[in-house]
Amino acid sequence: MRLRDKVALVTGSTTGIGEAIARCFAREGARVMVHGLETAEGEQVVRAIREAGPGEADFLPGDLEAPETAADLVEKTVARFGGIHILVNNAALKTRSDLETTDAAVFDRMMAVNLRAPLLLIRACLPHFRRAGGGSVLNIGSVNGYCGERNQLAYALSKGGLMTLSRNLADAYGPEGIRVNHFNVGWVLTANEYALKVKEGLPEDWPEHVSRTFAPSGRLLSPEEIAYFALMFVADEAARINGAVVELEQYPMIGRNPAKSTD
Repeated sequence: MRLRDKVALVTGSTTGIGEAIARCFAREGARVMVHGLETAEGEQVVRAIREAGPGEADFLPGDLEAPETAADLVEKTVARFGGIHILVNNAALKTRSDLETTDAAVFDRMMAVNLRAPLLLIRACLPHFRRAGGGSVLNIGSVNGYCGERNQLAYALSKGGLMTLSRNLADAYGPEGIRVNHFNVGWVLTANEYALKVKEGLPEDWPEHVSRTFAPSGRLLSPEEIAYFALMFVADEAARINGAVVELEQYPMIGRNPAKSTD
C-alpha cells in the first residue's frame, strides 16, 4: 500500500473528483479526512471507505468561503489522525459568469473559495508538514485557468491564480521537503457536471454524444482516472517531483489543431 501511515485531507471530497481521490487514497492505506458542505453525503462516503478498507476515514463539514474554516479543518484533521502529510485542494465553485455578470460579490466569493482557501489551507498545514519532515500538496486546477470560456470569467481567473500559487510555493518550500504540484484538469464526467449540462439544455444522454473535438478517445475522462494520477503524485515514489503543472486532458493545450470535421 503506497500511502500506509499517511494522513490526507481532501477538500470537496463528498462527490466527483474529490470523492474518487479520497476513496483511492484510502484503498492505498491512507487515513483520509473527507470534507464537504453536505453532511449526509460526507457520511456516506466515509461509510463506503470504511467498508472497503484498508484505510480509515472521517468527515468534516466546512464552508471554505469563511477564512477561519481552513485552519479549523487542518487542526481537526491533526487532532483526529495525529498529523497530516497530504493536502488535496479540490473544492471549488464553478459559478458561471462573464464580464457583465461578474460583479464584486461574484468575484470575491469565487476567489475566497477557489484561491484564498487553498492558500490558507496550505498555510495551516505548513507547521505540521515541517514537524513531519515534509508534506505533499496537490492543487486541482483546470485547463480553464489558461483562458476559459466566455461564461467562465471569474472561475478562469481563480484557476489561473491557483496555478501561480502552486508554482510559487513549490519554489519557496521545496528545499524543506514540502512539495506542491498542480493538475489542470480537462472535461471530466462527474455527477455534478452531468447535472449542470442537463440544466443548461443538453439532453439526458449527452455524455454518449460528445464530439471527438472535445473527447478524441470517444468519451470524457472519469473521476477515477484523475484519482489515479493524484495517487502517483502524492506517493513517496514521486518525492523528487515538485512544482509540476500537469494537464490532464485528451489533447495538447498548446498548438492544438483538431481535424476539421463535423464529427
